[in-house]
Amino acid sequence: MHRTIAAIATAHGVGSVSIVRLSGSDALPIALLLSRKQELAPRYATLTTLYTQDSVLIDEVLVIYFQNPKSFTGEEVVEFQCHGGMIVAQSILRTCIEYGARLADPGEFSKRAFLNGRMDLTQAEAIASLIEARSDDAARILARQMKGELRGYIENIRDALLEILAYSEVVIDYAEEDLPLDVVEQIVGKLEKIKKELSRTLESSKRRSGLMQGYRVAIIGKPNVGKSSLLNSLLDYERAIVSEIAGTTRDTIEEQVRIGTHLIRLVDTAGIRNAHDEIERIGIERSIAAIDNADVVIALFDSSRAMDDEDSAIVALIEQYSQVKPFICILNKVDLPILLPVESLKKYSPLELSCKQDTNILIESLSVLMDQDNSTEEMMLISQRQISATADTLLAIDEAYEPLQSGELEFFSFHINQAIRALSSITRPYELDEMFDKMFGQFCLGK
Repeated sequence: MHRTIAAIATAHGVGSVSIVRLSGSDALPIALLLSRKQELAPRYATLTTLYTQDSVLIDEVLVIYFQNPKSFTGEEVVEFQCHGGMIVAQSILRTCIEYGARLADPGEFSKRAFLNGRMDLTQAEAIASLIEARSDDAARILARQMKGELRGYIENIRDALLEILAYSEVVIDYAEEDLPLDVVEQIVGKLEKIKKELSRTLESSKRRSGLMQGYRVAIIGKPNVGKSSLLNSLLDYERAIVSEIAGTTRDTIEEQVRIGTHLIRLVDTAGIRNAHDEIERIGIERSIAAIDNADVVIALFDSSRAMDDEDSAIVALIEQYSQVKPFICILNKVDLPILLPVESLKKYSPLELSCKQDTNILIESLSVLMDQDNSTEEMMLISQRQISATADTLLAIDEAYEPLQSGELEFFSFHINQAIRALSSITRPYELDEMFDKMFGQFCLGK
């Protein structure tokens, strides 16, 4: 039997309330020792006083007892809601350990919930991601996945693959039985439907990965076009040094800011030009890398200066990357006389603004860009692990077509088994008995 574990469930720091959680067979006995009570009613908040082993008063708290198995972990669970701050919570935790509990490992409460069948891996990942959600849309998607939405989606596809595997095994082992004549055609049709559905989900999830992880927005341009001024304006404080000296920003600067309903990471890059200074050259290399890693790129031009080779280099970068990621072209310093030939950038639909006066038009454009194609109704994979497992599933399905068409059903079944195992890793392990249940149950064989 697992030893009872204890931990502080709220973030470190000062707050009005802290929560200490116990889970395990000794959770209730330990809680009764701390509270000096004879019993605790399940699922009722009880106001009580807690004491140390030496009968020293700790705090007056609310204690809630969740009886096995109707708890988060599927074990006996007790939660103490005490006054905030680390001293009181640490004192309660220390006393729990003195009474026989041990300090929980990171994620151990969720691990026990998974092992006890209270959640699957998709729900566990949703809980972890919800804590660090970067947008309102992400929070809504994750909340639904905590309720089992992704699990249901994956298990429906998994059931369809199990049915296909059952068809194949029946043809191999029970060819003398009365089977449908169009079994192969049915299998191909089902595979095509599964492949289409998984491919759509995979591509959509890759495209919208910034929704979960937070969008990265890189600001690029030649030296002295106003990149640092734009960063400071969006952050609403002086984060980056602003100077008339070209090359002042020699490395990338990253800061977080909320745009609309999204928490994004802004990356101010070094001015892109032919640099002779080694440090500046390294900074420019990092600027190019920032473009590669960005979800959105803001290309800044100084409208008060004539177009030169350095501006042309920025235009070349737009041409190079615009097919794979969105660019927002900006003409800065429009409060000054315009010398830049605006027509040369017209194809990029540039926004005109002055970073030092008003950036609302850029904020609105970023908000619209990040909101588009972010329907919370569409199924989404929320981690790289889930994305990789889905890609492996599609690869196994693709490899199954050739042996199916050539009648080598043993090899076909092997690849479908691989597909099922890859897909099942998203939610729960695959058991061979499930295929037998499908096979014998649907075809009524062995009569």
